Amino acid sequence: MLYEFLLLLGVWFIASFIFHLVFRDPTAIYFKPLFQFYLLSVAGIYFIWFWTHGGQTLAMQTWKMRVVTVNGNKLSTRQAITRYLLAVIGITFFGFGIIWALFDRDRQFLHDRLAGTRIVKVEY
Repeated sequence: MLYEFLLLLGVWFIASFIFHLVFRDPTAIYFKPLFQFYLLSVAGIYFIWFWTHGGQTLAMQTWKMRVVTVNGNKLSTRQAITRYLLAVIGITFFGFGIIWALFDRDRQFLHDRLAGTRIVKVEY
């Protein structure tokens, strides 16, 4: 998770630079909520694109993990969006969606359980 965050931090850095070139007035009342929504959208595009194109983010490739449907198939765009939005909500509420895995019989995150996805180990 930390490795994923470090990679995402680089993406956010570039995205923030572009955002600040376009919206030059950080004191404007609309700036902060728009910027936060923009960063969440950039993260969503990052995760959704990787999950629908191979099932692995760069960090997941390193740890030999892949996200698949409960049937073992590739994620649809709709499932990837659902998984991302549920993960954001779960993390926002004091990490409840992540802590859920400690008590789940299959050790699945809450967003995986609700989105119909799971993380599997990849054998090369």
